[in-house]
Amino acid sequence: MTARVHDAQPTAVVVGGGLAGITAALRLAEAGRRVTLVEGRPRLGGLAFSFRRGELTVDNGQHVYLRCCTAYRGLVDRLGAGHLVDLQPRLDVPVLGLGADGSRTLGRLRRAELPVPLHLAASLATYPHLGPADRLRVVRAALALRRLDLADPALDEVSFGDWLRRQGQTPATLAALWDLVGVATLNATADRTSLALAAMVFKTGLLSDPGASDIGTARVPLGEIHHDRARAELERAGVRVLLRARAAELKPADQHAVRLESGELLTADTVVLAGAQDAAADLLPSGAIEGQERLAELGTAPILNVHVVYDRKLLRRPFFAALGSPVQWVFDRTAHSGLAVPGAQYLALSQSAAEDEIDLPVAELRARYLPELERLLPAARGAEVLDFFVTRERTATFDPAPGTAALRPAARTRIPGVLLAGSWTATGWPATMESAVRSGHAAADAALAGAGRLPVDRGDGRWPR
Repeated sequence: MTARVHDAQPTAVVVGGGLAGITAALRLAEAGRRVTLVEGRPRLGGLAFSFRRGELTVDNGQHVYLRCCTAYRGLVDRLGAGHLVDLQPRLDVPVLGLGADGSRTLGRLRRAELPVPLHLAASLATYPHLGPADRLRVVRAALALRRLDLADPALDEVSFGDWLRRQGQTPATLAALWDLVGVATLNATADRTSLALAAMVFKTGLLSDPGASDIGTARVPLGEIHHDRARAELERAGVRVLLRARAAELKPADQHAVRLESGELLTADTVVLAGAQDAAADLLPSGAIEGQERLAELGTAPILNVHVVYDRKLLRRPFFAALGSPVQWVFDRTAHSGLAVPGAQYLALSQSAAEDEIDLPVAELRARYLPELERLLPAARGAEVLDFFVTRERTATFDPAPGTAALRPAARTRIPGVLLAGSWTATGWPATMESAVRSGHAAADAALAGAGRLPVDRGDGRWPR
């Protein structure tokens, strides 16, 4: 009798242990599925992970989130990790600009406790990196953004840069505001970004709610949240977690079969392909989604991270953005890296849209970025560099170019019980941690709806019960 009951329990296999796969696996397990999670790497977390380098614990990239990222915040809470992250009480971004004469000017993008769009008015009025005329141009473009209908498919056929120029924007406003924010969130410059995605980012993050753009960061290495906490919660929910296990083939049938490279065969009623877009495409049976032959056109974009350990403290704020320099964003990663050298400081540079630099030798990147840090932080001129290394994510995100929306598939495929998840699927968000978690929810919703369960709205950030 026990075996028959066990066999009758619905089963699921989730391929991919990133945030999308973690979310889908937890949701399906909590709905009564017997779930196996398969991940080819030795750890969970996908492209938001940590690793050891000597005594340092290093995040592969500088993964931040915003208050409006309700799905990701909900996952963090579900993992019992809410105390391991910090969220600004109020948006405050220091922006350090370098002049052609070597001068340094510090400005701030911060919000007040006022309704949208007045919450940013005072900050913009005193923003030193733009003159009065350009500040007015930014205001006019922001008001025009608010009027855009995000449901209009025509927005995806236009580049954000072309649209901004039609709104009277100048090279100065692009550099000092639109690309300052857009490159970090979209991983592409305005000229290479779909207006649909850019409008979604700016409308949601800056023009929806006064606190939407407050910035959140992890207080601990990402691996403590996305691997340690996630694995513990998955196993507590009854999920079988297989690491260093790669899926080699998916055979759809009444009971779908996933063959691992080890030869093990997993059968399940539901299969969620939650890996990277190329890995999912390799496993997806022919004809499973509309326009499947065009999936390869959904390109990728790289992110480069430059890591520098100095023998002394140079930066007295958690992070800053830079203008007039190849440096984009600089983060102080000393506290949560385990750096044991007294008085030393570990800085990480996050360089998005890094197509021209992603394959440069470390020596060339060192020669490029150490002098730039000395220009931005004059105290670095007398400091000793204790360590210098880089991390490269060549396929960090999908390419957010115009026309992207038509290439991003929905969670549901034409094969009953086979679902897709990943930040590259049709979430409406750019390739962020938020998009990944939302896609995992969408896949779980589709699977549960197909079994007679209604989808759950997670827009408020609460984990469905």
